[in-house]
Amino acid sequence: MSRIAVALACCSAVWSFGQPCASAQSVTASNGPLVIVIGIDGLSVDGVVKAKDPELHKLMEHSAWTLEARGVMPTLSSPNWESMITGAGPEQHGITSNGVMGQHMAKFEPVCKDPEGQFPTMFEVLRTQQPTARIAIFHDWAGFSDLVEKDVPDVMQHEHGHERTTAAAMEYWKANHPTLLFVHLDNVDHTGHDEGWGTAAYYRAVADADRHIGQFVDMVRESGIEDRTYIMVTSDHGGKGRNHGKSSLVEIQIPWVIEGPDIVPGRLTSPVYIYDTAATIAWIFGLNAPDCWIGRPMLTAFRQTLVTARNGPHSVIGTQGCDPPQRPVIAVGAGPSPASSSPITGAGHSH
Repeated sequence: MSRIAVALACCSAVWSFGQPCASAQSVTASNGPLVIVIGIDGLSVDGVVKAKDPELHKLMEHSAWTLEARGVMPTLSSPNWESMITGAGPEQHGITSNGVMGQHMAKFEPVCKDPEGQFPTMFEVLRTQQPTARIAIFHDWAGFSDLVEKDVPDVMQHEHGHERTTAAAMEYWKANHPTLLFVHLDNVDHTGHDEGWGTAAYYRAVADADRHIGQFVDMVRESGIEDRTYIMVTSDHGGKGRNHGKSSLVEIQIPWVIEGPDIVPGRLTSPVYIYDTAATIAWIFGLNAPDCWIGRPMLTAFRQTLVTARNGPHSVIGTQGCDPPQRPVIAVGAGPSPASSSPITGAGHSH
């Protein structure tokens, strides 16, 4: 199977307000960090607060978290999942819709492209810089796969329903301990559209998703490698009535939770945006992020000693979120000039 290659300039990542990180070091599956991302489609802040979700709240006791993270506009699934996995917004990656009713997901070409014409995801960046990494994606919504480079993950499997998706992802993780596991669950969003956000049925769907969070946490606790495994729980958007896609706080605010080694438990006071997810995961793995990403790693979630060890003795994390960090110089094919009239390729799938 071929691997998409992003053209990378050899350089040090500059993450912490002008202070260069130590050069990224490759890690092996036997000793490096592992990340599990549980993305719950349509999980609102209201759902976290009002539903019976004890597993998530127990996880939050040991996590850095916020219930005030923000997605991107429009508050639709494809633009927000794309932003989460690419470290950028629609202005950069070009995806502005779900690609339904004859529309293209991409309204304009991305500002940078890989050889296949897609804006680089965190999966591609991990594959390029750590070729032996094992990457697995299990998704409940079929459309999620349209956002990912097809030949990058070792496994990208669509399952029907949250139960089957969780079971398949857990079975794979136990057998393979992938470097990065991304799990997409869709039952909460389905119930929101069918019954309405904030209804009793919606809160029951959140409770079902919460049960799966507990299953993943127990799996990691019992694995013997908890000391190098991060668990992230987040969402793409909330909802209002039976829909989403408008410009209200209940639609754009999302939960963002990370637990793992050297995480400082407690509520994050600095702003968190959905595209910071990819940047934070890249930082955990010691990757150089593409120059066209705008997300930043949430260094305030980590212990100062780790940040200092990784970024140097002059690292400052207390003002995280106030000023944009400098970007690492990574060469990825630029998008078209404003005068270009070439058709959209790569990211412009429709479904």
